[in-house]
Amino acid sequence: MANLKEIENRAIRAAGEALFRQYYVSAIDVLVGMGLLQPVHVQDWKKGKIPYLEKVIQGNLRKISHAMRSFRKWAEQKDLKASETAYLVRTRGPKRTLQFSKSGHPEIERAYRTHYISPILSERKQERLEDKLNQSPPPPTLYL
Repeated sequence: MANLKEIENRAIRAAGEALFRQYYVSAIDVLVGMGLLQPVHVQDWKKGKIPYLEKVIQGNLRKISHAMRSFRKWAEQKDLKASETAYLVRTRGPKRTLQFSKSGHPEIERAYRTHYISPILSERKQERLEDKLNQSPPPPTLYL
């Protein structure tokens, strides 16, 4: 039980730090902040080099699930605004949605895609932030 409480505390601490830094927080922010996910793996996933993000998250499914449940509960208690964000692969060619989970189950994917935005931002700033988060990333530039 103490181990699950520690996971919960680490998830909440990582979420709070990300929210303070950027006025929104995502599941990726929490997992990176907890040390369960390396930024280099996130970048490789965004480039389409990793089939699904859970493949490179450190820890067992129970630990990851508990961290994500704790994060979502914390976000709801803080009255953060939930906003689904599109995650598209950063490559040339056709756009395709990135997959977070091995199963690809819609509920799991939605939970990972949801960002939580600070209520201290004005309505207009919240809308601009949502627009920014939903923009397609530019294709990589190749230099010869």
